[in-house]
Amino acid sequence: MQIILLHPRFARVRSLTVNTRHILIALLLLCVLVLGCAALLSYILLTHAGDSQSPMLHGIAESMMRQDEDKKEKYLKENLAVMAIKLGEMQAQLMRLDALGERVQGLSGVPPQEFNFKVPPGQGGAISSSNPATVPHALDMSELQKALEAFSVDIGHRSDYMNVVETALMSDKIKSRLLPTMQPVNVLYNSSSFGWRIDPFTGGNAFHEGLDFPAPTGTPIFAAAAGVVIAAEFHPQYGNMLDIDHGNDIMTRYAHASQLYVKVGDIVRRGQHIADIGTTGRSTGPHLHFEVRIKGAAQDPRKFLALGAGPPRLPPVAAK
Repeated sequence: MQIILLHPRFARVRSLTVNTRHILIALLLLCVLVLGCAALLSYILLTHAGDSQSPMLHGIAESMMRQDEDKKEKYLKENLAVMAIKLGEMQAQLMRLDALGERVQGLSGVPPQEFNFKVPPGQGGAISSSNPATVPHALDMSELQKALEAFSVDIGHRSDYMNVVETALMSDKIKSRLLPTMQPVNVLYNSSSFGWRIDPFTGGNAFHEGLDFPAPTGTPIFAAAAGVVIAAEFHPQYGNMLDIDHGNDIMTRYAHASQLYVKVGDIVRRGQHIADIGTTGRSTGPHLHFEVRIKGAAQDPRKFLALGAGPPRLPPVAAK
């Protein structure tokens, strides 16, 4: 590119040739000039901002400081809003975790006074001045955000773990309710134990497949565990009898009853009043013949009853 110069002092026309290199040098010089002016202005503002003799510079400095403070305030407000939302989420998670913990506590049988979710646990400890890592220091905004995020993730993991524990405890509790561990009658002793004995009718040696609990006719009989009634009938040997299936191939039998209060297909709960003691069938007097069978094989009921407790307490029944 050529630039032609015309002037009365020039004896002849002059021309300048400008190429790309010249343009780049000019632009570079312009940038250096602008940056230099900006640096000079910043230096003047910093060195004379507090000078009462320079009101204009003082005003510019105050304006810049206000802009910087406004930016910081906006940043703090935005971060506080985010943290407030995160805090609300964590409060909801903690409430859910507390409720879950109380359910798990109930399933596990831990006394409430030993693990109270409503009272914060005690904390403490000494601070060593010789160890810089233990000296307390204030958290900045980024550290606080990271701590909140990590805490939120940890709460989520603990909640998932507690759900798994609750499921396992619930499964164990259901299984325990299906084991015949509750004594079926309110009596202090049994008149005939499991195993070999002298048969009261024949006088010969015979194997007794259950326990006999003597009690007056009409005394309530309770289900030793939850289950489904699979037999409710009269049997020539057992008299009025009930068979209850508890799952896992476990079955209980209640024989010689005077009255039956459930029928085949009924679902019974642990401790439910299902029959009354009588002396029907092959019996020498009013009593309950109680059996526990696994896959049809008779088991010693005492092994199961030793794991549980007595039946519900009801008023004594007068002999009929």
